[in-house]
Amino acid sequence: MLTEKNEYNHVLDKLYSKSLVLESVSDFNPVLYFYFMDSIAHIDYSVCILSFNFHNVRNKMNMEYMRWRIDEEKKGDRAYFPEFINWMKENHRDKFDELPSLWQAIYDKSTPAAYRSFRISINPDSNQPTEVRMFNRWIDEFFSNQFIRSMYKGASLDLLFTEFMNSRQN
Repeated sequence: MLTEKNEYNHVLDKLYSKSLVLESVSDFNPVLYFYFMDSIAHIDYSVCILSFNFHNVRNKMNMEYMRWRIDEEKKGDRAYFPEFINWMKENHRDKFDELPSLWQAIYDKSTPAAYRSFRISINPDSNQPTEVRMFNRWIDEFFSNQFIRSMYKGASLDLLFTEFMNSRQN
């Protein structure tokens, strides 16, 4: 571990101060919840790599989760999530624009952003670390009340996912 805190440690403090204690996560759409938690894990991993020594036990635990999630994202309706994001961009642009910007960047097939070695890479051609302000922005977006509420079964994002899945069957 680093002996002094750097600017990225403050992002971790912000992330770990967030809570879903007042939410009923069992009432969330399970695919949306999986990708919500997955994005939070990618934020956590990316920030931890920038905050701590690569061999720190926190980073090792994160790497184990990331290996596991590769298989998990292929199960059931989860496999269609990236396609769903692009469908929203084409068919419900206003709702796409309201999504957390990390989802827009990572899953929009027209952007170069991706998870690379489990780290968030918005610009793969850049050697610069992701800026603190971006991590803070993503945390704020994922934990906004409007976004959290949209993931509940019967809420706006859930209804769009259902519409998307139904359109795939036609």
